[in-house]
Amino acid sequence: MPELPDLTVLREAFEAALTGRPVEIWTVPQPLVVRGTTPEAEALIGQTLIGVERRGKFLIFALERDRVVINAMLTGRLGLARPGTKALNSTALVMTFGARATGAPANAAGWTRRAAWLPADDERVELRYRDPTRMGKVYIVPAGVPRVVAGWDSQGPEADDPYLDLAIWRQRIARRPGEIKSLLKDQSFVAGIGNGYSDEVLWAARLAPFRKRASLAAEEVDALHQATRDVIPWAIDELRRRVPPRFEVEVRDFLRVHRKGGTPCPRCGTTISEISPGGFVTSWCRGCQR
Repeated sequence: MPELPDLTVLREAFEAALTGRPVEIWTVPQPLVVRGTTPEAEALIGQTLIGVERRGKFLIFALERDRVVINAMLTGRLGLARPGTKALNSTALVMTFGARATGAPANAAGWTRRAAWLPADDERVELRYRDPTRMGKVYIVPAGVPRVVAGWDSQGPEADDPYLDLAIWRQRIARRPGEIKSLLKDQSFVAGIGNGYSDEVLWAARLAPFRKRASLAAEEVDALHQATRDVIPWAIDELRRRVPPRFEVEVRDFLRVHRKGGTPCPRCGTTISEISPGGFVTSWCRGCQR
């Protein structure tokens, strides 16, 4: 499941690679993933990409007039490819972009500049979205059309938004019941954190995932806020180094606790515990997470 750190890196990479290029071809091998009409899809052809944005777990491809919004959900993955190379059977959408005359945008992320994986400006390049379960969704949002994008309006502040300072965090969390891992994953509380990084934040805060929010002392609430502030930028920096050029691969090997069940905790050495309620892995250390 792509989360805020993954999608931040994808946004930066795709903005550097695709901005200034016109959409030449729109191919949908799996039509069930697309929310939009055939005429709306055809209207995308010829529009130039002006930027790539992220909101929570959504990527937004802003064209001259319209937008394409992608929510990859659990199994969706996005990557770049050269036209003519074989696509996987699970490929649900291919957007082919043409050459550009302007080069990478001036505001492209520093780590993307002169990167070996960047397609040449005179080359065509494909953005491919694959999703073996077809759980994710691709929304075509024409200008002036009030298309409903499921989950968009209910999102809370970004997990890394400077607005979400300690005072705001305390106010928001005080109104929330339930277990703290479920709280971190709730996109209406904070947007962008999912199953994997909720484990990492809780490990950094030294809090067990099944604690009730009401059981947290004031200093533990503050520790959870600080851990969120620390883990997200750390993960983004790691992914910038580890992900390219295979953007479609979910990189998780560097995480400290998530999916590390049976190995020693890097902080205290206790064997990391792991369970999978509802099919979602939860990993934590019984030695130093209370």
